[in-house]
Amino acid sequence: MIKYLIIDDEHMAHDIIKGYCDLLPHMQLVKHCYDAIEALECLRENKVDLLFLDLNMPKLKGFDFLKTLQSSPKVIVTTAYKEHALEGYELDIVDYLLKPFSFERFLKSVNKVMQLYEDQSLELTDQTTTKSGHIFLYSDKKHVQVQLTDIQYIEAAGNYTKVVLKDRQLLIREKISTMVAELSSNDFMQVHKSFLVAISYINSVEGNRILIADTTIPIGKNYKSNVMTLLKG
Repeated sequence: MIKYLIIDDEHMAHDIIKGYCDLLPHMQLVKHCYDAIEALECLRENKVDLLFLDLNMPKLKGFDFLKTLQSSPKVIVTTAYKEHALEGYELDIVDYLLKPFSFERFLKSVNKVMQLYEDQSLELTDQTTTKSGHIFLYSDKKHVQVQLTDIQYIEAAGNYTKVVLKDRQLLIREKISTMVAELSSNDFMQVHKSFLVAISYINSVEGNRILIADTTIPIGKNYKSNVMTLLKG
């Protein structure tokens, strides 16, 4: 199931996109957003796989909105202005739909998104646990076997994720959300949109900060309850 947002200040655009999506069994609407600020709030509270994004909106333009996201869902731009296409592809969007667009053209874009997620699922088979306590991570053009007990914390780094071990660091081309889904919640805890920590390596918790080894990690307000639950035991 692909969970999507429509971000557009025109009601007609919402009607057209939702109408097309309703014809596809694997599409689930999360919310109608009529400006980028509303979309930011929604992304903080919901898991979203795909954005249908208009560019010319009030308050915050479409591409400016994308630049504020540390990790973005897949994006299909829907706009009446073809001159922005090059900039869009530089931001790693999946496709660029020029209004008005047909269902056939729309379906082609959605199929691209589906293919990307299928490819990602295949890659994850190389990163799943081969035996209890180990995981394979693809870093520096090779698959590296990592013992889960060696992972201290994981940090989002743009389009990459930094995995910090006791004796080294690995940089993998995955979003932190992928690692959150892969690792056991009993051993790891997300404490910030950009940080996943190994509970066993937490030295101390003070205010909105966690200390692991010599590293201070912030606690995001949306994840404070996770930490409080841990402290209460």
